[in-house]
Amino acid sequence: MRPRNEAGFTLIEVMVSLMIFGMIAAAGVAILSFSVRAQSSTGAKLDDIGALTRTMSILSADLAQAANRASRDEAGTRVPAFVGESGSGVTPMLRLVRAGWSNIDGAARPSLQKIAYRVDAGSLQRIAYPMVDGAQGLPPAALLTRVRQVALRYRIAGAWSDRWDGASGTPLPDAMELRIVRDDGTQFRQMFLVGTGYVPARTEDTSPSVTPPAGTPSQETPGART
Repeated sequence: MRPRNEAGFTLIEVMVSLMIFGMIAAAGVAILSFSVRAQSSTGAKLDDIGALTRTMSILSADLAQAANRASRDEAGTRVPAFVGESGSGVTPMLRLVRAGWSNIDGAARPSLQKIAYRVDAGSLQRIAYPMVDGAQGLPPAALLTRVRQVALRYRIAGAWSDRWDGASGTPLPDAMELRIVRDDGTQFRQMFLVGTGYVPARTEDTSPSVTPPAGTPSQETPGART
């Protein structure tokens, strides 16, 4: 026979324990799921910020080294050195020739490179050409996704223009303004210097003036008196 004072758990105690354990497990799963979603969202946001930063760096390098060198398209038609449209409504929206194309392998090609930018299927793309004249573009490189609209403006002599083709006699603008609207409505704006458009500010002559001592006869220019 079992002793009457034998310790144990009743059915109600077991059920209460299981319920508490289930609540703790459910809370742990919810916290883990939230952490995974937060990490995924943060990673996607950081990737997007990195893509935007790289895009601005590439644009800045291309525009800063823009060269006054006209090119020819695949059909042999002459294209000005810098052609800019008002934005993503025109393809390509920006065409230019840049200098500083590195040649690590020592290939038989110039250091100038023709570049074009366009927006296709919500993606801002950069197209590079192997040769300045007559060559077809290489496969486009996607720089930034989820792009709804791009607007461009060009500055010359203190005035802004929505289009640039060098018709005014100046091949390159001084600066370019870029506005990007993303799919979620976020807007981004940045300005870039173009080529040699940067003009350093004049430095005033700070050398001390020399005052002649008292009693020194002043020099007169011959023929100054009437």
